[in-house]
Amino acid sequence: MTRRAPEQDVDESKIEVGEPKTYAAGVKGVLVSLQHGWDQMGATRSVRTLRLLNQREGFDCPGCAWPEAQGHRKLAEFCENGAKAVAEEATTRRVPPEFFAEHSVAELAEKTDYWLGQQGRLTHPMVLREGASHYEPISWGNAFELVGGKLRDLADPNEAIFYTSGRTSNEAAFAYQLLARALGTNNLPDCSNMCHESSGSALIQTIGIGKGSVSLADVTNADLLLVVGQNPGTNHPRMLSALEEAKGNGATIVAVNPLPEAGLMRFKNPQNVRGVIGRGTPLADEFCQIRLGGDLAFFRALGHLVLAAEDAAPGTVLDREFIESSTHGFEEWAADIRQLDWDEVDAATGLSREQIAGVARLLIESKRTIICWAMGLTQHKKSVPTIRELVNVLLLRGMIGKPGAGVCPVRGHSNVQGDRTMGIYEKPAEKFLAALDTEFGITSPRDHGYDTVEAIHAMRDGKAKVFFAVGGNFVSATPDTEVTERALRSMDLTVHVSTKLNRSHVVPGRTALILPTLGRTERDDQAGGTQFVTVEDSMSVVHRSRGRLAPASEHLLSEVAIVSRLARAVFGDDHVVPWATFEGDYDTVRDRISRVVPGCADYNARVREPDGFVLPHPPRDSRSFPTTTGKANFTVNPVELIRVPAGRLILQTLRSHDQYNTTIYGLDDRYRGVHDGRRVVFVNPDDLSELGVADGSMVDMVSEWPSGDGVVERRVKLFRVIAYPTARGCAAAYFPEANALVPLESTAETSNTPTSKAIIIRIERS
Repeated sequence: MTRRAPEQDVDESKIEVGEPKTYAAGVKGVLVSLQHGWDQMGATRSVRTLRLLNQREGFDCPGCAWPEAQGHRKLAEFCENGAKAVAEEATTRRVPPEFFAEHSVAELAEKTDYWLGQQGRLTHPMVLREGASHYEPISWGNAFELVGGKLRDLADPNEAIFYTSGRTSNEAAFAYQLLARALGTNNLPDCSNMCHESSGSALIQTIGIGKGSVSLADVTNADLLLVVGQNPGTNHPRMLSALEEAKGNGATIVAVNPLPEAGLMRFKNPQNVRGVIGRGTPLADEFCQIRLGGDLAFFRALGHLVLAAEDAAPGTVLDREFIESSTHGFEEWAADIRQLDWDEVDAATGLSREQIAGVARLLIESKRTIICWAMGLTQHKKSVPTIRELVNVLLLRGMIGKPGAGVCPVRGHSNVQGDRTMGIYEKPAEKFLAALDTEFGITSPRDHGYDTVEAIHAMRDGKAKVFFAVGGNFVSATPDTEVTERALRSMDLTVHVSTKLNRSHVVPGRTALILPTLGRTERDDQAGGTQFVTVEDSMSVVHRSRGRLAPASEHLLSEVAIVSRLARAVFGDDHVVPWATFEGDYDTVRDRISRVVPGCADYNARVREPDGFVLPHPPRDSRSFPTTTGKANFTVNPVELIRVPAGRLILQTLRSHDQYNTTIYGLDDRYRGVHDGRRVVFVNPDDLSELGVADGSMVDMVSEWPSGDGVVERRVKLFRVIAYPTARGCAAAYFPEANALVPLESTAETSNTPTSKAIIIRIERS
C-alpha cells in the first residue's frame, strides 16, 4: 500500500539527534530500501522494478555512476540509495494540472525541496504566462512554438543558455548539443561544472584525458587504495562492495576526510552472511582526519617523503624507467618538493607528521596504488593543483597505465560523464566541432560558451534571455541562492524538462514552461518501435538502458523527442539535421554519434554486446599521454593556506544519507544520527566550547567574502548546532540549504567550480 504525498512541510522543531553509526548498510539498509519502495510504488511494483535495476536487459540506476561488474551480476545489483532513486521516479504519486490550479507559484515557492519532490510525477506540459499566478496546461505543439519563437527572435544565439543534468542519456545529450550548435551557441553549462570539472581540468593537463584510468577490476585488485574527500557509504554505496572485495584480496585502504564516515569504517554487506549476522568488514586501515583545504599540502608531503626515500636509497623506490620514458617535468617538480615547508603542512592538514610518514611508507611498499576522490577535492580554490599533485604522487612509482593502479575520480550522477563525451561542454575541442560540421553540414560556433557560474553572471547582468534545462534542479544545485534566483526571474523565458516538481519550477522567468519527460524506468515507444538509450559510467563503459514500466502519463515525451521537436520548431522540417528521424529511431542518432564522437565507431553494434563497450583511454590502454608535451606531466603546485580569522570556521556543504544531489528522499541522515530534519550544522565540540556555543542551540550562519574594501556577508537562519567529531576548525551543513552561503565569485582556479567545501563562516545565536 503506497503512502500519499505529504500535505505538511518539514517541521524542523521535531528534529532528533542520536549517536552516529560506525558501520554502513546491513539489514537496516535493506529495510529502508523496501520501505521507500512500498511507500512510493507499492510491493508488486517495487519487485517488478528493482529486479531490473542495473541488469543487462533492464535500466541503469538514475542515481550514481558507479559501474556494474562485467560478466556475472548479482540478483540485487543495487544499493539503498539506488532503491530510493528508483522509488522516487517510479512512484505512483502524480502532479496533474489540478495541483497547479490549487497551488499558486508564490505558495509553492515557500515549500522546501523535500515537500516539492514528494508530490510525485509531472503529467502534463504546463505554462506560467507573464503576470499569471498559477501554471496552467499547454499543448505540446503550443509549448514548442512558444520556445521556438523565443529562440528565433533572439538578437544573438548567445542570449540562450542550454543547461543539462547528468541524468540525460547519450542520445538526448548528443541531440541537445547539436541543437545548440546549429542555433549558433556553445552555451552548454552542465552539472559537471559544479562537481568534477576540477578533475577533468587537472587530468587533461597531467595525463591528457579528463577521465579516470581504472576499471572495476583494478579497484578490487589494488594493493593500496586512498579514498580522499569522499563518502561512498552515502554517495556511491555500491563502491563499498568493491572495497570489501579489495580488502579480501589483501588491499590496504586509507581514508582521508575531515569527517569520520560510517561507510569507510565498516561495511555490513547485506548480500553475505557476515554482513547480516556478523560484524561485517572493516574497511579503512588508516583514517587521516584532514582539515578542509589541506589535501594539497598532504600530497606534497607524501611526494616529498617518497622522493626522500629514493634519495636515501637510489634506484629502489621510484620507477625511473617510467619517469624517464613517459613523463615530463620531473626535475623541476623534484627541486621544488625537496624544499617542502613542514610547518606549512602542519598548519594546512592538522595531521601528525608520523601519520603522514606512515601513509608514505604504504605508497613506497605498494605495487598497485589507486587514488579515489570526489567533491571533497574538487570544490576548493586550489582543487586543480591538488589533483595535479596527487597525479605527481602516482607518477613517481609508475602507477598509471598498469593493472590495479591509477586515478579514480568517482563521478556523482549517472551519465554526467557520458554527457561530456557526447559534446555537452562549453569549451569544445576543434576536432569535435569539425567532425560535427562535416557530418551535418552546419557551421558550429567556435567561441567558448558559458559554464554554470558564467551563465548565472550572464543572466544576472542581462546578457541572456532564454534558459532551457534538460533535467536537474538548477536553483538548488548552484551557489549563491539569492543571486541565482534573481537571475532566473529576470529571464524572458525559463524552460525545465523534468520528471518531478522541484525548486527551479517555482523560480520562473517572466514566462515559464515545465515539460514532463519519461524516466529511466519507463518504456519508450516511438515510431520505430520500443527504444533503448545508452549511458557511460564512471569508468568509461558505455551500455544500454531500457525501462519497462508504463509511462506515468500518456502526455509524457522522451528527452530525445522533446529536443527533436523543439529543433523542428526552431529550424523547420527541412533542416539539414533529420530531427524527425532521430525521434522515431534512436539507432539513427547512434549512427551519427559513431561518426562524430571519438571511440564510438560501430556504436550500435558494440552497445548491443551484453556489457556494452569501453571507450579508449590512452594512458590506461598504452601508457601514451595526449598532453601538450606528449608525456605525463609533473607539475609544481605551491600551497596557499586558507586564512581563517579568529572566531570563524571553514564550512563544507554535503549530502545527507536521505539525499542524492538535490533530490531529498527523506529527512534522516542515519549514519550521522540525525532524524526528521535538515537544518543542522556539524561542529567539533572543542570549537563549540571556544566559541561559547552550546550543543543543540539554534544559530544563524554568516559567510564572509572579501569584496573591494570590505566584506560581503550572506546569512542563513535557524540551524541547529550538533557537536560532532569533525576536524578542528571545520564545520559541515547540508546543501541546498547552505548553498546561499557560497559566493558566486568564490570558485576554483582553472575549473571555475564553486568552492562549496571552503566557505569562511561565523556562527551567531539565532
